[in-house]
Amino acid sequence: MGHSLQPNPVDDLMERASTALAKTDYFAAVTLCDKAMRKASRADDFDRVARIALPLQEARRQIRQQAMDASKTVHLITDPAQVPARIKPGCYLVAPPLIGLDASTLAEMGLRKKVPVVAIAREPLTRAGLWPVVAVAAVSVRTRIAPPIPLDRVETNITKDDFTGDISVSWFEAACETLGQTAIDTVPTADPAAWQTDDLLERLEALPFHENLYQNLHATARRAITEPTPDQPRRRPQINDPHSF
Repeated sequence: MGHSLQPNPVDDLMERASTALAKTDYFAAVTLCDKAMRKASRADDFDRVARIALPLQEARRQIRQQAMDASKTVHLITDPAQVPARIKPGCYLVAPPLIGLDASTLAEMGLRKKVPVVAIAREPLTRAGLWPVVAVAAVSVRTRIAPPIPLDRVETNITKDDFTGDISVSWFEAACETLGQTAIDTVPTADPAAWQTDDLLERLEALPFHENLYQNLHATARRAITEPTPDQPRRRPQINDPHSF
């Protein structure tokens, strides 16, 4: 009598995720896809990593759109006390003295409470008149962009400027897009596809709403299927220190 094959727990999670997507329960779909992705990536199961990427992208896209639709302007947070006990849907920019890790915590709170939230952080104005923006997880992604309006440097302020205006959703979307492209551009393309897949997964933890990161992950994991998995462990450098200005 032959032995029946043991079902793969990743497949069970993804069946449940597909059901959640069909019911438009996007938060449940994200949670299930995230669990499945962790299991698949730990097993170097690149076929399943590739197959999980697109449903996860769709669930995150829907949550991101809900956050964008809920925001007339971006919520600017400079103190934990400014975060209401019942967090509101929308886009959040965390500013000094808070740091990138605080933006990640805010986004995780939204996911846990099933509230659509997209959050990134800004750092003090540079001498070139730019805002460093950052997203943080196991690695951090950082780039510099123009603030919503031209600003003079104010050395006495912790933010190094005196910005007090509104931040448009379009500026916020552009900042997120630039961060995501920076994340993609910092993946070493000379590395094996298996390592690149790991790099993209880490960047997605920091920037879970960037469309092209998912597309790159899907394509890179598909390439990793056809390559031998490297024997040596992948290098894991930080892109940038999330706590530095």
